[in-house]
Amino acid sequence: MISVICVYNSEQILRNCLLKSLSKQQTDFELIGVDNTKNRFKSAAEALNWAGARATGRYLLFAHQDVDLCSDSWFDGTEELLDSLPDLGIAGVAGVSETGATFKERYRTTVSQGPLQRHRNVITHGPQKEQWGNLIRLPEPVQTLDECLVIIPESVFDVLQFDEVTCSNWHLYAVDYCLSVKTRGFGVYVLPKYLHHQSVGIPDKNSLQVLTSLGEYPEEYYRTLERILQKHKNHYRWIHMPCGSWSVNYPFTVQRAYYAFRCAVMSPMAKHLVSPFLRN
Repeated sequence: MISVICVYNSEQILRNCLLKSLSKQQTDFELIGVDNTKNRFKSAAEALNWAGARATGRYLLFAHQDVDLCSDSWFDGTEELLDSLPDLGIAGVAGVSETGATFKERYRTTVSQGPLQRHRNVITHGPQKEQWGNLIRLPEPVQTLDECLVIIPESVFDVLQFDEVTCSNWHLYAVDYCLSVKTRGFGVYVLPKYLHHQSVGIPDKNSLQVLTSLGEYPEEYYRTLERILQKHKNHYRWIHMPCGSWSVNYPFTVQRAYYAFRCAVMSPMAKHLVSPFLRN
């Protein structure tokens, strides 16, 4: 059985998205909802660890409140698919591989420019249901996963939980978990399971705001990212994740400033120029 775990801060979004699609499923599952509307938990890692300790399923599925499974048979055959991966540490629906194109893959592009080769599987996101990645038909190994939906075997979660110190807020906890299980010899996979994620994932900032804040994301996101790079620097040269690729060897502030500059002022054509610190 699969235990579905969701931390939510909006009952309306939860009902209209995740719960609505779960109600159509034909396969039995366990549901553990974590009400954080009153900020009971200070981080996703803390909340998910609390819920994971109470789950009874063989697999723990951690999903965002605004996920739509888009099928009444999403769970059909999912356990068998997971069982077919003998080294499974964590699986998801959208991931970023360690192989693919060269430096161009180190830049996030707009949807109109087409999905990046490293980005595996096709999910859609946002109100316009924009395509995120590249279609796969079988499970594929990746380096990291998007956290909108991830699945961890209960036997693995017993050994390794989400890092509440490194990920002390609501960002990048799945990325950190992927890197941690890989260093322990487990596999990280993206599954050929389609879904829609209602969130666009990026705060609405104008170019001036991006430049002055050195990035598209909240400051706590970058603090967590810097801790992740420091934590895993002895095991990885590059960390490829859904929101960009980062080197563990170059100064974090320099990389962050470059990404902010590119996002704010560089033209679509200039985005594909090689940065002096982003060469293979």
